[in-house]
Amino acid sequence: MASPVLRIYSLSSIFQHQVLYLLLLLLLAPSIGASGDQFKLDGKVLELDDSNFDAAISTFDYIFVDFYAPWCGHCKHLAPELDKAAPILAGLNPPIVIAKVDAEKYRKLASKNGVDGYPTLKIFMHGVPTEYYGPRKANLLARYLTKFVAPDVSILNSDSAVKEFVEAAGTDFPIFLGFGLNESVIINLSAKYKKKAWFSVAKGFSEDIMSLYDFDKVPALVSIYPAYNEQSIFYGPFEEKFLEDYVKQSLVPLILPINQDSLKLLRDDQRKIVLTIMEDEMSEKSERLIKVLKSAASANRDLVFGYVGFKQWDDFVESFEVDKKTQLPKMVVWDGNEEYYIVNGSDSVEETDMGNQVSKFLEGYREGSVIQKHISGPTLMSFIKSNIGVKIFLIFLFVLLVMILILSTMKDEPLTVGTREQSEDKRSSISSPGNTDKED
Repeated sequence: MASPVLRIYSLSSIFQHQVLYLLLLLLLAPSIGASGDQFKLDGKVLELDDSNFDAAISTFDYIFVDFYAPWCGHCKHLAPELDKAAPILAGLNPPIVIAKVDAEKYRKLASKNGVDGYPTLKIFMHGVPTEYYGPRKANLLARYLTKFVAPDVSILNSDSAVKEFVEAAGTDFPIFLGFGLNESVIINLSAKYKKKAWFSVAKGFSEDIMSLYDFDKVPALVSIYPAYNEQSIFYGPFEEKFLEDYVKQSLVPLILPINQDSLKLLRDDQRKIVLTIMEDEMSEKSERLIKVLKSAASANRDLVFGYVGFKQWDDFVESFEVDKKTQLPKMVVWDGNEEYYIVNGSDSVEETDMGNQVSKFLEGYREGSVIQKHISGPTLMSFIKSNIGVKIFLIFLFVLLVMILILSTMKDEPLTVGTREQSEDKRSSISSPGNTDKED
């Protein structure tokens, strides 16, 4: 049995340890609370730099960062839109915080985050960055970013809930509506493709909804892409492989007008691109051809179909050996990088019987009756970043002109009467042995 002295000593020792622990907590309390108090969720745009960037990224689950340059015109236009969007996004649950970094001033921080042009926009989700290519108007930007904090799968219990969901989703992302499906069927895919699409399952719906979305049995997965006025229906099989193939194909519209923005949709798509080059994609002839191509695309979902007008983007189409003398429309199959293929005898499309000519082109491609070519211009990613390249070139040209102007002002003044003799006298006096400094 322990003696009273030992028991008292033991209690005293425990008491001392508790006191020391409490004192330690009191000393550390200011520093523990400092990181939390460093940022306020007040609906204003945070200003980040080298000293607080990492802390902000770790503090907020969702933070949208604008890497800008003070002289950048696009950045100046964007700033007030971010100010308007900030309080809207801060009110979400969970909130999205908007922040900005002066990438010119904090170049190491910008370089670390892969900034190569202005503005560069990224959303950090649980510390993981994702490039942002969406709209920049405050209301549209807020709607677009809401996607990232929405549930992986939304459960809809009525016709009105279905309609409200589709309306709130907007037009920037594809929307998948499951009918007669359990959410467990698509939960894995919805988490995987959350950044690229909206996913939902309707638990309660009427025949009016079936008529609206044009499906006649369940289970069914309806895909709609409001931006391109497209809709398709998948009736199974609902094994994950087949389901994922359908989802991936539906992330890109049946036929895509090729431009700076639409190319971004193709960055992660491994399919070949059937590219039709036209004189003017807005002409009546082109519109008729686009309808034919859309029908062909629906029967060839293993390929992406796109079109571009020489008038709309001549720099791009010239990479495929197209100029003003080329007979258009012209069809090629592009791998999205440096290679493309022309089909023997079927690369151009005449105005009569377009459908048959497109079918022959696809048959020739699948049979391997092709000639492989190497594009003469930038790759897909180069075209995406070409605006940045143009800006850098213009800046370089401006600096070069300024330097030439400065050098021209530093030239010797023209000789006037007496100038030559005066300059010779100066040179002779400088070179005269009598005027040189002597060494001690």
